[in-house]
Amino acid sequence: MTQPFAEKTIHFLVSGRVQGVFFRRATKQQADMHGLGGWVRNLRDGRVEGMASGEPRRVDDFVNWLHRGPDMARVLKVELEETEAGEDYSGFEVR
Repeated sequence: MTQPFAEKTIHFLVSGRVQGVFFRRATKQQADMHGLGGWVRNLRDGRVEGMASGEPRRVDDFVNWLHRGPDMARVLKVELEETEAGEDYSGFEVR
């Protein structure tokens, strides 16, 4: 019998060339592929912000992708904070 996993939830901020390069759409695709819930949005200061929640191993794989981003992006910095899920995510949305 498989043991249930404790969900891992992260808040992330990604800096660099991350707007105008389909970063949010690619982030949603990666989150969907990893079965994560949460959201992603652009910030006025040029960063991308989001929350992701799911199986810890899948969240970690997603974080590894955040450090690269989609092909046209140039990720300079990823800030991460593990947190409690603020809401019940039924999927991953672009805000």
